[in-house]
Amino acid sequence: MHEILKPQHHKIDYVEFASSDPQASCDFFEAVFGWSLEWYGPDYVAFHGAGLEGGIYRADLRSRAAEGGAMIVFYSDDLDASLALVCAHGASISKAVFAFPGGRRFHFLEPAGNELAIWTDS
Repeated sequence: MHEILKPQHHKIDYVEFASSDPQASCDFFEAVFGWSLEWYGPDYVAFHGAGLEGGIYRADLRSRAAEGGAMIVFYSDDLDASLALVCAHGASISKAVFAFPGGRRFHFLEPAGNELAIWTDS
């Protein structure tokens, strides 16, 4: 079972993104990040355990930063291990590891093509 986070005034409460293949996206997020999933029919799934509640809906769309999509960024204690893990579960790297003031990060495309990033401060 999962714990639903209590909504807070004027805080981001929920995030949704499209997937042409919700099952493939869910398999990826469950394997890589340990999310729990709650299906509401074949075209919508809620996810829990991401630090923020959210959902994935079926659509032939994808979110990419270069196309104006919001970037969802995860934190990692071990960036190299996270890189290996996302690659092992079918992600492709869209931007190799790079340094920025405060840390390092990389961008990747999950199996349905949505671009996300993982960063570390070490």
